Amino acid sequence: MGPAAGNESGTLDFVLLGLWAPPALRPLLWTALLLAYLATVLGNGALVGLIALDRRLHRPMYLLLCHLALLDAAYVSTTLPQALAHMASRRARLSLARCGAQLYVGISLGSCEALLLAAMALDRSLAVCRPLHYTMLVTPLRCAALAGAAWTLGFALSVPNAAAALRLPFCAGRPAVDHFFCELPAVLRTACADTTANHRLIYGLGVPILLVPLTFILASYASILAAVGKLPSARSRLKALSTCSSHLAVVGLFYGTVSAMYLRPRASSALPARQHKLVAVFYLVVTPVLNPLIYSLRNREVHAAARSALARLRGVRAARR
Repeated sequence: MGPAAGNESGTLDFVLLGLWAPPALRPLLWTALLLAYLATVLGNGALVGLIALDRRLHRPMYLLLCHLALLDAAYVSTTLPQALAHMASRRARLSLARCGAQLYVGISLGSCEALLLAAMALDRSLAVCRPLHYTMLVTPLRCAALAGAAWTLGFALSVPNAAAALRLPFCAGRPAVDHFFCELPAVLRTACADTTANHRLIYGLGVPILLVPLTFILASYASILAAVGKLPSARSRLKALSTCSSHLAVVGLFYGTVSAMYLRPRASSALPARQHKLVAVFYLVVTPVLNPLIYSLRNREVHAAARSALARLRGVRAARR
């Protein structure tokens, strides 16, 4: 049977090998992933709810943060529930169509996040470096346009990679994807054909999707740090530097792990799949959990909105009694 026979018959299924763990630790791993998923959805959902309900947060910075929270919740929901179900049932099979859909949505949401982080860096740069002109330069309409451009470009620029991967011939039967979800590099390793063109396409699109936004983010934060250095108060400088370092930690974690997965040299594909999966856990699980904490933990306005929401909730409960 030829390598493309599985594609032609329409019966091709991918077998996901999942995350490796000793049998005794699998229940612990399953519980940890479930808690991470719940924390991501609840944390980002709470942030979206606060921003939507509190008029004090209807400003460009928080509107962009709302988009980031929605994106993170969607990103983790495309993979973790399925991975948890596979771990519980011990049946990890996906049809070509389902695997392709997960692959495309995952690439698209990751691309959206890279572009959205660049939009957020622009917003912060203008707020710090041009405070007198900020409200004129960053209007809600322009903020919505930035967010819309990030979503549109993220999904549009991901079409070539997903389409090229799904047109490859896969070996007949049930190709084994050594991963816990259908990620592009892992799927490419199962193809029964030369994937050099696919990797060139990944690198080519990685420039506008990853490297250009990253360069823009670093330039924006460099201008912020230069402006912070001119502040007269040491306390103000320390506060601004603390906020910048938190945001840059998120950017570094996301871009570092995603670049290691998609822009690494092909020779590193010989690395153990266990290392690839560990990198994926960081950008798929750890970053979405940390984002709502880092972007709101030191934010007094978010704290005030949370206190107001809790006070209203207590008032509703008291009235029902």
